Amino acid sequence: MVFIAYLLVVFSVVKLIIAVVNAICSQQHKTSGCSFNGLVSVLIPARNEEDKIALLLGDLQRQTYQNIEIIVFNDLSTDRTEEIILKVANGDPKVKLISSKGLPQGWLGKNFACHSLSQYANGQYLLFIDADVRLKENVIADAIALAQRYQVDLLSVFPKQKMNSIGEWLTVPNMNYILLTLLPLVLVRTMKFSSLAAANGQFMLFKQADYTDTKPHEVFKNNKVEDVEIARFFKQNNKSVACVVSNGDIECRMYNGFSEAVNGFSKNVISFFGNSFGIAMLYWFFTCFGFVFVLIALKPIVLYLFLMVIVLTRMIISGISKQNVLFNLLLAVPQQFALGLFIYRALINTVYKKFEWKGRRIS
Repeated sequence: MVFIAYLLVVFSVVKLIIAVVNAICSQQHKTSGCSFNGLVSVLIPARNEEDKIALLLGDLQRQTYQNIEIIVFNDLSTDRTEEIILKVANGDPKVKLISSKGLPQGWLGKNFACHSLSQYANGQYLLFIDADVRLKENVIADAIALAQRYQVDLLSVFPKQKMNSIGEWLTVPNMNYILLTLLPLVLVRTMKFSSLAAANGQFMLFKQADYTDTKPHEVFKNNKVEDVEIARFFKQNNKSVACVVSNGDIECRMYNGFSEAVNGFSKNVISFFGNSFGIAMLYWFFTCFGFVFVLIALKPIVLYLFLMVIVLTRMIISGISKQNVLFNLLLAVPQQFALGLFIYRALINTVYKKFEWKGRRIS
């Protein structure tokens, strides 16, 4: 019991150190000056995005970097997505619509959409963006400048997450908390180990030559966490990767409410733990109930320090993520239990092959 208690104290301190490293290194999407002036292909997979696609297209039309082509893949939408894209495209020759003729066997929808989009792209950079992302006017120029500054073949950005309901506040902050306490993002760029890889499919900027050479969405055509696997695959093939956190210029509202968030995060939560359910469950149990071991086995002063470390870590991660610090502190306990629900749902969906997203079975 004493050994486990001390181990938990050490683990909490390590997470704090990683959070501090991520804060100090400022691994955020911000730079200045873009010397590149070549064509950039902005590639958007879209399925039932009638409420969001026009907003993203408007953001792209207002970019300071204007040597772009915008290609949208309508993935068999059943709403007004195609109609809205066509309306924008009729007034802007930079916008093109590609309509799916059906999902081939063995492919997941988004993976096939991204691969298909790459076949029509002419740019020296390929920028894949989810349809629910919002961009400020300097984003493309900043992203290219940052990729060139770091000399990377793949740059991925974790957007600032917009949360408009209590259900989202109970769920969405878990993603950044896990990422930024377990992985110093500077190591993604500076170390060659494929285990030190991360990416977010909401915003991925590739050099066209490297993408064409590897065809990553085809390689991982049936993988639910293709973004992380692509980052690992790139590093395994001696290609450089950088993963950063948005400074607020890139935003995304991932989910509309609690149930949608639980369903969404259950698809990829295990990937944060090396695809191990055992490690994921141990992490959840000890981060939820570790204080009990410390309370029973160690002196009260150690418990106070242990809890202070946890609070400070959450404050730092909230700051890096541009999230409300007070909200995340007040909701820390229910957020932890929401994480447990993600893991449970992931296990059930894996066993019974029940993963679904946007009306499709993706198991």
